[in-house]
Amino acid sequence: MMIQAEHLDHRAINEAIRRGGKEVTLTGCLGQRFLCAGMSGGKVTVSEGIPGNALGAYLNGGEITVKGNAQDAVGDTMNAGKIVIHGNVGDAAGYAMRGGRIFVRGDAGYRAGIHMKAYREKVPVIVVGGKTGSFLGEYQAGGVIVVLGLSEDARRIVGNFPCTGMHGGKMILRSDCRDITFPNQVTARPATPEDMEEIRTYVSEYCALFGEKEEDILRSPFTVVTPDSKNPYRQLYVAN
Repeated sequence: MMIQAEHLDHRAINEAIRRGGKEVTLTGCLGQRFLCAGMSGGKVTVSEGIPGNALGAYLNGGEITVKGNAQDAVGDTMNAGKIVIHGNVGDAAGYAMRGGRIFVRGDAGYRAGIHMKAYREKVPVIVVGGKTGSFLGEYQAGGVIVVLGLSEDARRIVGNFPCTGMHGGKMILRSDCRDITFPNQVTARPATPEDMEEIRTYVSEYCALFGEKEEDILRSPFTVVTPDSKNPYRQLYVAN
């Protein structure tokens, strides 16, 4: 089903998606927020235009594909499913996500993966093909964040203050990270052969989605960052 979204608000668009069956294509998006919020199945493709903030918020299944860019808070608190962005995303991608996967071909803004968490079999994953802004993985409590740094510019792979308050999960950066300052409560180490097997699964899916070459990406060094404490700010809030 094809939906022309130009003159519709988000409520009308989401209602049309619910009626549209298993596969829906949106054209003419003009920044409408909360598209596909709470969706639990089916496939939605934004083939033209830019969806607004909180695309796929509370997503509980299904797949969303955006052929261009998306704005802030993609996948906010998503629980399951997959979101694929062929361009760039704004700030706070994957905010508090607790399941599912987000793949971004380009760059991400500030605070990607903030408050990510995992529970039992649910392990959320964000893969960013380009670079990210500051505060990547802020307060990360679970899940996996992968940044491949494929953007052709002089910026570092991540901005300032990555992993601030990180107390769970894992961050994987395609870099030796010599130019990055991490907080004291995390450990950054070169990826082991065992790590590379895991990394290959994320890179393989990224390459299948976006037509990149897996071996070219895996040829570079990777750094794995994990927290040393489950309560990094304990000394600030608990009396000794």
